[in-house]
Amino acid sequence: MTDITIRKAEGTWVVRAGGAVLGESKNVLELSEGNADPVIYFPREDIAMAFLDESDKQAEDVAKGTANFFSIVTKSTTLENAAWSYDAPSETAARIKGHLAFSTGEKLAVERV
Repeated sequence: MTDITIRKAEGTWVVRAGGAVLGESKNVLELSEGNADPVIYFPREDIAMAFLDESDKQAEDVAKGTANFFSIVTKSTTLENAAWSYDAPSETAARIKGHLAFSTGEKLAVERV
């Protein structure tokens, strides 16, 4: 099993989809796992959940638990399974409970501002 490190990310972070700001937070967590790029997790209360639709997709992760996925609905498109959350994370990843992470790409950005 790879080592997981979770720490508070400094500064203010924003997530944008299709040009719209979905959330902004000073309370994000950065999860580092092995050699993978760190992943930013936003507290749910800092995200406009009205733009997210829970999907049927789930993924099991040995280190973190079961991820539940969300699609993001923007004015022009729906980004399928572009966000995920661990509702009952493992003990190692307990700090990310109640947080969301996002698949960044052409139409979805997570940035420190």
